[in-house]
Amino acid sequence: MKKSRIYYSLLFILIIFLGILSRKISSIPLCTGDFLYAVMIYFLTRIIFPAKKPFFVIVLSLFICYSIEFLQLYQSEWMVNLRKTFFGRYVLGQGFLWSDLAAYTFGITFAFLIEKSFLKQYHHGTRFRIKQQK
Repeated sequence: MKKSRIYYSLLFILIIFLGILSRKISSIPLCTGDFLYAVMIYFLTRIIFPAKKPFFVIVLSLFICYSIEFLQLYQSEWMVNLRKTFFGRYVLGQGFLWSDLAAYTFGITFAFLIEKSFLKQYHHGTRFRIKQQK
């Protein structure tokens, strides 16, 4: 389990880097950042709950992303001021968009599929080495 947390943490950091980079390059569509944000949330959830079943991680990740998006409809003065900070801008976002929900859904689905394919390869490789040693 310790190795999986390290693996998920490295992916988490990589996705943060790519997400920030995607906001700095004007030719990259804005939805790419939302897509990567969802991928980041998925791997953060995996860091916290590495042993949970994929369905749990998918549902919790979607809940977090959707909740943050719907929270953008709340426009109290303190929340608007919080969104003007670095933390608020990158974590809480600026304004509600229905298209962001689609980007989150695709991002989490993508993260799950990537994880599933890598885990399948990892497990097959491990089994192969064990069989060779016997």
